[in-house]
Amino acid sequence: MTATVPEPVFWTDDSSVCEALAHGTDIAAHFHDFGQLRYAASGALVTSTQAGTWVAPASRITWIPPFCVHSSRSYGDTDVRLLGVPAGPAGQLPAQPCVFTASALMREAFLAVVGDREPADGPRGRLLLQVVVAELVRAPREPLRLPEPADPRLKAVTDLLHADPANPATLAELGHRTGSSERTLSRLFGSELSMSFHQWRTLLRVQRALLALCEGASVTDTAIRLGWSNPSSFIEAFTELVGQTPGRYRSAARTAR
Repeated sequence: MTATVPEPVFWTDDSSVCEALAHGTDIAAHFHDFGQLRYAASGALVTSTQAGTWVAPASRITWIPPFCVHSSRSYGDTDVRLLGVPAGPAGQLPAQPCVFTASALMREAFLAVVGDREPADGPRGRLLLQVVVAELVRAPREPLRLPEPADPRLKAVTDLLHADPANPATLAELGHRTGSSERTLSRLFGSELSMSFHQWRTLLRVQRALLALCEGASVTDTAIRLGWSNPSSFIEAFTELVGQTPGRYRSAARTAR
């Protein structure tokens, strides 16, 4: 019997999400007719779309354009703050979802407009939103979008890795388990996801490492838990993708919390 996949829901109000979420809370696929900025004051929020998956620990802000279908999952006790962005200001931001590094000014302006007793569309709210958008326009973007496949043969493999990122199986072994050849899967990784199997699995592991480090796990424990043969190879891969060592990232995340 084939399971029915629920259609994405059009939401006009996200107030039920703008609160503390327990670890592992799932927010079903939905979309809005306005843009949205999503900030986890604590914990971490993972946002998924058809185009890929984005991880946003504390000190990062996720941008969701208008009408973009997205779902979410919280990691750790996550305090989510949401800010709707009308069509005008939204036009200044990217047409695709992304994650920004939040400057101190951006974060304070964001929290001020979200927590303000005055209406967000009032003079003060509009001014604060202008500050947030101006900071976002010049803010660095996180390079850690994990692309997700549409081809069912490739998805069968990536689903196995999502379930167990530390899985050491080769592409040939995963292909044997899912009924596809290594050659076919290798071609699909390149043509559909524009990266190799090794690059995709490394990116998945680094995304999960961000979550683990944000929750306070040590660098060594994170490396072992996610399948690296030794901490040095983990540090090298993490630093190349994130732009800083996992130890420095962990310290910054703890400060942000």
